Amino acid sequence: MRALKRYDRRGFTLVELMIVVAIIGVLAALAIFGVRRYLASAKSSEAKNTVGAISRGAVAAFERETSNSEILTPGGTSAAASHSLCASAAPVPDAVPAGGKYQPNTAPDEDFEEGTETEGWPCLRFAMTQPIYYQYHYYNAARVPNQTDEPAVTGTTYFEAGALGNLDADTPAVYSVFTRLGEVDANGQLVMATQVHIEREYE
Repeated sequence: MRALKRYDRRGFTLVELMIVVAIIGVLAALAIFGVRRYLASAKSSEAKNTVGAISRGAVAAFERETSNSEILTPGGTSAAASHSLCASAAPVPDAVPAGGKYQPNTAPDEDFEEGTETEGWPCLRFAMTQPIYYQYHYYNAARVPNQTDEPAVTGTTYFEAGALGNLDADTPAVYSVFTRLGEVDANGQLVMATQVHIEREYE
């Protein structure tokens, strides 16, 4: 009679299973961290792009020649056209959104519609109609306080375009800050900071 050879059916040991579970756990943690960082980066891209757009609006407004309406007498000459920065705009929204989005109000004299041809958002010819994660501001000769390592200004004629955010809605609030400066130099030219200054991008 022929003897049948038995083969051992060996399974995984407990140690091997624990190693596999640990590896899967580490990979899952890395994936979660990566997804969170990707989502935060996508949100902060809104702030970077918007601050850039506000800055471009400020430059365009400065480059436009402005002159006062005058009635001239015969043989009279009007005042020379001038270049000037837009006056400050009210921050939109009034408070920094905490972990959510804010829908701008597009009614006249509200949010990005508030101002005149020489003041605020209409002067910058800037508006947003879609929900936003950040509070946006444009200050003439003023800045968000307590920033570190932001470029210094040497004169009194400058502006700051910026965004404040609190994406994780922490308490007390710690804000992410995005700003870009522009300054009128001694030659009357508007000089911009090379890039957006960022503090605590992901808080």
